[in-house]
Amino acid sequence: MKTEYLRVGQIVRAHGVHGDVKVIPLTDDPARFRAMKTAYLETTAGAYAPVAVTGVRFLPDAVVLHVEGSDTVEQAETMKNRYLCVTRDHAVKLRKDTYFVVDLIGCDTFDTNGKAYGKVTDVLETGANDVYEIEGGKLLVPALKKVLREVDVEHGKIIFNADVLEEVGCFAD
Repeated sequence: MKTEYLRVGQIVRAHGVHGDVKVIPLTDDPARFRAMKTAYLETTAGAYAPVAVTGVRFLPDAVVLHVEGSDTVEQAETMKNRYLCVTRDHAVKLRKDTYFVVDLIGCDTFDTNGKAYGKVTDVLETGANDVYEIEGGKLLVPALKKVLREVDVEHGKIIFNADVLEEVGCFAD
């Protein structure tokens, strides 16, 4: 089942003395923070609290946000290590054949011959292309059009082209 909330950043610490927080973006589009008015603070697994974003500044490696009600360093520190999320309705629109990482993790993988490889446990961002990690590293598969025959996140299934997988897949054994 798809989660309703998508992580867009992680609060790493207080920034300054007025309750601002430094956020490491977890999105390919950090500019999305400019228009952010409401976000959800992930408080515990599965619990989300709405927060109003009242200020945004950009640093070379991060985003500085002011969250309504956080006016001191101590208040900002209570958000340290928490994730900032948006609802799917407010997520960036994806291009064709692109997916949210959270939707790929947990998908069952098969090849065109019907062989099962296990679940996607992580998606590694390499710069050139993403790499799907299957069953904790037993198999690494580059996310290339020539190897991905079908990606069906609605049904939690990914099918690899068997012939190409033999060429480009990195098998643990």
